[in-house]
Amino acid sequence: MTTTPHPADTHDLIRVHGARENNLKDVSVELPKRRLTVFTGVSGSGKSSLVFATIAAESQRMINETYSAFVQGFMPSQARPDVDVLEGLTTAIIVDQERMGASPRSTVGTATDANAMLRRLFSRLGEPSIGGPQAYSFNVASISGAGAVTTTKAGRETKERRSFTITGGMCPHCEGRGSVNDIDLTALYDDSLSLNDGALRIPGYSMEGWYGRIFRGCGFLDADKPIRDYSARELDDLLHKEPTKLKIDGINLTYLGLIPQIKKSFLAKDVDAMQPHVRAFVERAVTFTTCPDCAGTRLTEAARSSTIGGVSIADACAMQISDLATWVRGLDEPSVAPLLATLGHTLDSFVEIGLGYLSLDRPAGTLSGGEAQRTKMIRHLGSSLTDVTYVFDEPTIGLHPHDVQRMNELLLQLRDKGNTVLVVEHKPEAIAIADHVVDLGPRAGTAGGEIVFEGTVAGLRASDTLTGRHLDDRVSPKEDLRTPTGVLEVRGASTHNLRDVDVDVPLGVLTVVTGVAGSGKSSLIHGSLAGREGVVVVDQSGIKGSRRSNPATYTGLLEPIRKAFAKANGVKPALFSANSEGACPSCNGAGVIFSDLGIMGGVSTPCELCEGRRFDSSVLDYTFGGKDISEVLAMSVAVAEEFFGSGDARVPAAHKILVNLVDVGLGYLTLGQPLTTLSGGERQRIKLATRMAEQGVTYVLDEPTTGLHLADVENLLGLLDRLVDAGKTVVVIEHHQAVMAHADWIIDLGPGAGHDGGLVVFEGTPADLVASRATITGEHLAAYCGS
Repeated sequence: MTTTPHPADTHDLIRVHGARENNLKDVSVELPKRRLTVFTGVSGSGKSSLVFATIAAESQRMINETYSAFVQGFMPSQARPDVDVLEGLTTAIIVDQERMGASPRSTVGTATDANAMLRRLFSRLGEPSIGGPQAYSFNVASISGAGAVTTTKAGRETKERRSFTITGGMCPHCEGRGSVNDIDLTALYDDSLSLNDGALRIPGYSMEGWYGRIFRGCGFLDADKPIRDYSARELDDLLHKEPTKLKIDGINLTYLGLIPQIKKSFLAKDVDAMQPHVRAFVERAVTFTTCPDCAGTRLTEAARSSTIGGVSIADACAMQISDLATWVRGLDEPSVAPLLATLGHTLDSFVEIGLGYLSLDRPAGTLSGGEAQRTKMIRHLGSSLTDVTYVFDEPTIGLHPHDVQRMNELLLQLRDKGNTVLVVEHKPEAIAIADHVVDLGPRAGTAGGEIVFEGTVAGLRASDTLTGRHLDDRVSPKEDLRTPTGVLEVRGASTHNLRDVDVDVPLGVLTVVTGVAGSGKSSLIHGSLAGREGVVVVDQSGIKGSRRSNPATYTGLLEPIRKAFAKANGVKPALFSANSEGACPSCNGAGVIFSDLGIMGGVSTPCELCEGRRFDSSVLDYTFGGKDISEVLAMSVAVAEEFFGSGDARVPAAHKILVNLVDVGLGYLTLGQPLTTLSGGERQRIKLATRMAEQGVTYVLDEPTTGLHLADVENLLGLLDRLVDAGKTVVVIEHHQAVMAHADWIIDLGPGAGHDGGLVVFEGTPADLVASRATITGEHLAAYCGS
């Protein structure tokens, strides 16, 4: 006898019909609930558009709608994704690769609530006791005040004297930052020039704009006098004057000295989060030194003096998390038993997820994308929630093959608790654990956006899709090795966990630096090679850009194109910028009109005047090589490379940048595509193409295979070979076995992570590493190569 299933048990699919976000072409797919589904496909094929911009975005939007209108007013408003039908959604928890807050006050401890629990622990058990939890917080300043307070009772006014005191843990000297800065005045201005002659060297400080108007109209200084001739008063006003309200030409403006202005606009941000030219200025003009009062701990002397068994909160935050977990387990205090259990579980989760080598005082902005993503996972590991959809964006990024197995087990644990797990992934080891696979393609950009396979991993392997064909790709250790032309010496490297490392990095060859996550790879390369003359570093930091930024503006490509248009038509280059004089007057060059609907999702509609082209109609009358500027921005990189490479439209400066973009595999991108629509892998490669234009002799790449499909790894290896064959030295920090096997030389760090790492455990050729299997990397590389 067959029993009819309960109606509630029939909703076991997430149904998506007619998805058209970004490049998706009317995609329809049905995903099994309470299973692990992996989405594959080349970078730019539409994986993130389907998973994040459609499924996860709609789930979050619908959850937000369950709150009152008042609460929704404080939440980001989200428009409904462009999709016909979305059924069977459950609550989505997104664990993405977005960098954690780049505020200099944000640390691993503050980002994961571990610090909050430690502060409570010390406020209860610390000897001597100095106050509540905030007395141990480097983000709370100590304040005290007193005064008369007027109160009205029964119609009579009475005055009382009141005083208050807040005891915070913030070091008063460095204001809880751990470092103090000193500004080199010669980097701010050339004192032989006047302000009108362009004395200021600070990015964005032009006498043509508002700053010029303020300096000329403030009356505090003479804009025509060389700065070296200023009186002491004038120089103090230029450099240090506090905010002063002024009325210049009938407009209310505020004058602020250069140094407070720099501290407010530049130094309040994390250096790693700045745009490249601003970062270069800050690194040139500002020297950061450890705060002499708190020795970099960010805490007051009182907070450092309160200890539990001789360990202060500063000592606890500086410990490696795996050691801190052991210390917390050793505390036996029944009065705070629940707090100790929760704190211990959080710290154990760090170790379980492969981040036991971090310390709680590590600035959050210094974490790699993979580390940030795994740090966000911690709060979900012990969660009692079930029937939730967890969405992961390449969770194996930054993981050694040894650690990938651990990550797989965590994903399966989440699934086995009754959750739906959706993973965007490229690594074969992570694809292998899927219950269901959705492969998008067939290519990237406009040539993608379709589902080319749906089914099991075995079915994908047998299919004729790009992913299926490359799933079992293997690269043998290279036999034809290049001969080094010299060495870059690294002596006594001791950054972070490195233990006085001496190593020679060969010149003129492809060197791969590898080792488990946290073994000291980045510390060795960024701490010892970055900053040397001729060394160009392409790291994992995100690229900043609004929807007005695009590949043409970010790479500097638009500059020679604008000049070529201006020269050909005898007009100003600014006319050919949608962010300047050439902008459509209706949409101000955005191409779309935004309608704010309050708590409802805002709506963007194409501008009716310029039809989304972003330029004033008069600008489009000017052509170059038979194309107007909007038609040029609509070209793909590959088409533009041909267009500007020969004939009437030949522009060598633009062509050179376009060749670099094609070389890194971005030929399918359009020049005017907003940066905000690019995937993580595309952003890193656009940065690589930009940095390749610099005159470097040594290129350092930090995990360039991030976000790359198996098929694209071949193209990347070809690019690395071309760089080396052109006489460059290429050093790659990498976990991908194909890149290791292709290297001329391997430097393997380890043997473990944190204080168990920091040593060079192997130097030699890939073939020697495979033959010896002397390290964890050697074992995994040998297994990959089938040896």
